[in-house]
Amino acid sequence: MYGNRLNGKKHGDVFTSPNITKYMLDLSEYTSDRDLSSITVIEPSCGEGEFVLEIIYRLSQSAKKYKFNLNEAIKRCLVCFDIDEAKIEKCIHKIHKFDPTIELDTCTFRLEDFLLADVEKADLIIGNPPYVRQEQIPKSKKDIYRQLFFTFRHRADLYIPFFEKSLSLLKPRGKHCFICSNRWLKNQYGYNLRNMISSTFDLRVIVNLEKFNPFQEEVIAYPAISLITNNPAGDTFRYIDVENLDSLSFPHVFDGEEHKMPHNGDWYDTFNVISNHLKLTSIEELGFKIGIGVATGADKIFIGKHLIDSVEEDLLLPILISKDIKNNNLKWSGNYLFNPFDKDGNIIDLSMYPKARAYMELHKERLQNRHVSRKNPTYWYRTIDKVYKHLLFQPKILLPDISANNQILIDAGHFYPHHNLYYITGGDIDNLKILSAFLMSDFIVSQLSRLSNNMNGGYPRWQSQYIKKLKVPNIYDINESDSKMLISFYDAKNLPGINSIVNKIIA
Repeated sequence: MYGNRLNGKKHGDVFTSPNITKYMLDLSEYTSDRDLSSITVIEPSCGEGEFVLEIIYRLSQSAKKYKFNLNEAIKRCLVCFDIDEAKIEKCIHKIHKFDPTIELDTCTFRLEDFLLADVEKADLIIGNPPYVRQEQIPKSKKDIYRQLFFTFRHRADLYIPFFEKSLSLLKPRGKHCFICSNRWLKNQYGYNLRNMISSTFDLRVIVNLEKFNPFQEEVIAYPAISLITNNPAGDTFRYIDVENLDSLSFPHVFDGEEHKMPHNGDWYDTFNVISNHLKLTSIEELGFKIGIGVATGADKIFIGKHLIDSVEEDLLLPILISKDIKNNNLKWSGNYLFNPFDKDGNIIDLSMYPKARAYMELHKERLQNRHVSRKNPTYWYRTIDKVYKHLLFQPKILLPDISANNQILIDAGHFYPHHNLYYITGGDIDNLKILSAFLMSDFIVSQLSRLSNNMNGGYPRWQSQYIKKLKVPNIYDINESDSKMLISFYDAKNLPGINSIVNKIIA
């Protein structure tokens, strides 16, 4: 249905480690020492049976202890969904290998799309929903899902409607336990889901697993386990970062950090516990401006060294791309941006620039196919974003989207930033260096890690939506000695020195 990943496996196929499966069932209190004969369970995307096998094993142990018929309990209590018949067959084969006497039918295993199926409510809904991004969902399915699920908005992945559907199927006091990407906790597309949970359900526990891989193959998933119950919304929930698989054990999760439960979809303060620190403020409140560089929609046409000979000189701006920032240094690669705007921000009359007109006409068909051109065909030669020439001459902090915290550099006012660079302007060079030092500190990076999602290598994401939410000390209140030290440590890229000063300031 969703095509294949680069490793040949289908999109959505991410198999959970047995230790994680057991942990999640323990967390949900589905344990063999209890009478499980009347606890109804749904597995909405069973795959090859990681959860189903453990559920049936526990059910069989409970049947022995409490003397009930296992086959009748399975038929009465367990429903599993998948859209792949081959996977269901593998799952059934594994179950029969465990116990050949177990009887299974189409009531237990349903070859259906869970999101479109008619399903009765259950006491426990548990599993690992499909890891399928927007781009891999067929348009016909996507349109239906958008009609059915109000949480499936913006660029939400497929697991979001799985959350909504399964939560709606919980019986009173029922439990919901998923392992999936943790992006819904922070990203815009998770807002409606967060609001739904905050207002209607009781979020008990979030277990963040992004520091290690809880799956049976290497995947980029940034996973977390969530336990949600169909009870009145609680005032608090537990949150814990797990360092490795060995440290994951059931009882200790309740020793995690206690957070206040927000009663809307804005969970910013929830994951940034220091946000109310009296000495801290936002970067914009200090008078700085946060932005992102220019998007063109056709970089090979609008950006390059070849433009020197192709268009008039006064239409060219030296442009920086993320690859120009390497090894803590800024080294311009010699690329220029074709700027179709005048100094007042108006689109130029291309007929006034014969070289540029001839060059752009060569690429007219390609440029006209961009959304920005279809929206305004007259100005088919414009960039997606407006170019503000004055930004070229402003000193600015440059932040590559995905980079280590020591790759924060300052342009004194020589270059225009590309779309893969975020920037901060305002104040003089010294103030920008002090702010840059703070951004490099562990104090800020820990905030950013809570707000965004770290990429491979643990690198944070320097995106404006997260940078705007960071809390920093008021740099104008810092004493002269500390300011000079921060500037010196920034110039030397001395992270231990920066951390020592920052920690002293916020203490």
